Amino acid sequence: MEFVSKLINAFEDTANAEEAKGMEAYMKNLFQFYGIKAPIRKKILKELVDDHKDYFTHSNVTKITHTLYKKPHRELHYCAIELTARFLKKTYKVSDLDFIKTLITTNSWWDSVDFIAKHVLGNYLLLFPKEISSVIPEFSNSENMWLNRSAILFQLGYKDKTDTKLLFSLCAQHKSSDEFFIKKAIGWALREYSKVNPRAVKDFVSKTKLKPLSEKEALKRIQL
Repeated sequence: MEFVSKLINAFEDTANAEEAKGMEAYMKNLFQFYGIKAPIRKKILKELVDDHKDYFTHSNVTKITHTLYKKPHRELHYCAIELTARFLKKTYKVSDLDFIKTLITTNSWWDSVDFIAKHVLGNYLLLFPKEISSVIPEFSNSENMWLNRSAILFQLGYKDKTDTKLLFSLCAQHKSSDEFFIKKAIGWALREYSKVNPRAVKDFVSKTKLKPLSEKEALKRIQL
C-alpha cells in the first residue's frame, strides 16, 4: 500500500531515539515510538494526505487503518484513527460498528480510546442515533473496560445535544468501580456536561455516591 509505505518511510526519516525513550516511558512502555512530536507528525500526515487527495474513500481508509493498527509504532496508530475521524465522519455505515469496536479494543490505552470515543464513536452515533439504544448498553455492560469508558465518554462533544438521562445512568452504573480509568471517565464526562448544565450535574453528584476522584473531577468547573 503506497500511502502506508510513504508514511512509514517519512516517520523513519524523522525518528528521534531520545524523544522515543521519553514517550515510551510516559506510555508505560506499552508501545514503540518513533519519537515524533504531535505537531511534526500531523504535518507529515497532512502533506502526504494532500498528495493523495482522491485516495481516501471509505474502503481505502478502513484498509489503511487496519494496516497501520498492525504496526508496532504508536504514531502510526494515531494516524490511523485521525484518518478515520476525518474521512469517515459523514460517511459511516451502520455496519462500521464492528470496525469501531476493533479500534477501541486493539492497542488500547487512554490516548487512543479517548480520541476514538469522542471523534469516531461519538460521530458514528450522531449519524445513527437509533443505534445508541443497543450499542451503548452493549459497551457499558462489557467486560472490556475500554468499551465501558467509551460508553461513558462518547457524548463529550455533544454539548446541548447530550442525552442527560443516559449520561447520568451510565455514571451511576459504574459509580462503584475502583478502576482508575472509569472513575476518571465519569468525572470528565460530568465536568464536560457541567459547561452546559451545571445545576443538573451538581444535583446528580449530590444525590449519587460517586468515588472521590469522580466527584472531584465532576465539580471542578462548578462554583459550589
